[in-house]
Amino acid sequence: MKTLIISTSDLHGGAAIASYRLLNALHAQGESVKMLVRDKFSNNPLIIKVGNPLQNKWNFYRERAKIFLHNRLSRKYLFDVSIANTGISIADLPEFREADIIHLHWINQGMLSISEISNIIASGKKIVWTMHDMWSFTGICHHAGNCYRYEISCGLCPYLVVDSQNDLSNAVFRKKQKAYSQGDITFVACSKWLQHLANQSPLTNNHSVVSIPNPIDTQTYQPKSKAQIRTQLNLPTDKKIILFAAVKASDKRKGMDYLIEASRLLQSKNDDLMFLIVGNKGAEIEKQLALPSINMDYISPERMPDFYNVANVFVTPSLQENLPNTIMEAMSCGTPCVGFNIGGIPEMIDHQKTGYVAEYKNSEDLARGLLWTLFEADNEALRTNAREKVLSEYAQEKIAKQYIENKKK
Repeated sequence: MKTLIISTSDLHGGAAIASYRLLNALHAQGESVKMLVRDKFSNNPLIIKVGNPLQNKWNFYRERAKIFLHNRLSRKYLFDVSIANTGISIADLPEFREADIIHLHWINQGMLSISEISNIIASGKKIVWTMHDMWSFTGICHHAGNCYRYEISCGLCPYLVVDSQNDLSNAVFRKKQKAYSQGDITFVACSKWLQHLANQSPLTNNHSVVSIPNPIDTQTYQPKSKAQIRTQLNLPTDKKIILFAAVKASDKRKGMDYLIEASRLLQSKNDDLMFLIVGNKGAEIEKQLALPSINMDYISPERMPDFYNVANVFVTPSLQENLPNTIMEAMSCGTPCVGFNIGGIPEMIDHQKTGYVAEYKNSEDLARGLLWTLFEADNEALRTNAREKVLSEYAQEKIAKQYIENKKK
């Protein structure tokens, strides 16, 4: 059977990277698979770039403009929601016609409209939709936070300036409901946490919701000599390095405020600590940290295994997460992790076995977890446990086989 993966991008963002890894994992298992993207950054011949560049820009700005105008020219939540009012037509493409399975991933920001999703579902092909956030089962938001209106039919949306029972979130919710009724969908949650939330939404009624994690290449992300790589990268060999990495390191949702406060709490505890920051706009965090730090800015995915390996611990104070690639990557390199008890993070970090799960939005406990991991725990045991967890639960061959088994159902 031929599978066609559809994603806005192949490498830009965590969801895109996860879909790209799944493509490679399925291909390595002998599956016939291709991928359609609007934004192509790799040179992988299995990936086909679709859409006209000018039309793609128009689709993107048309959607954002409607949200911007609807929220009375406020940019506050401009990228927290998507309404999918425009997108690329793919149902007539030869790659679509040849496919037996259409596998949707993150398809927002002008990639697919709800109308096109409806056409895809109505095609009669087997539809699989891997969810990297909440958008597929809410009206318009990617992360609902403390709002549970998606368990009814949205409306009174906290992301909208003008909210009502029949607001934009409710209107889009109803459009999705009509589109999803065109056929059967297998929704795949990357974490059990997301699977539980998806099952509360009327949008998944009469569809199946399963949980399959994202895959990782454990040969690319594997333990290496910490001292050797530190020397190669001109990093101190006599310091305990705390690594923080994100596509946009300064993003408030990544918890930078809590990381900064934790650094202040750590300041008087030990002189041997330092931070290593990886990600766009990392300098904004570096200058606010109370401990010595080095900002590396953006690092290509090919080089990231080295940075995970130089660290003694990886910290992710993120406030909204599903199943972070960064935690998986760090653990695959044998680096223990510390993160908040939110989303899929406690499914990945086994508390005081592969790292430390801190109380949500508690900087003091975050600092306590870093100190425990660095100075109190059996570091070798943490490293071994972290690597073994990834090998047993997230290795790409294991995840590919779960998807292959699922398609037979």
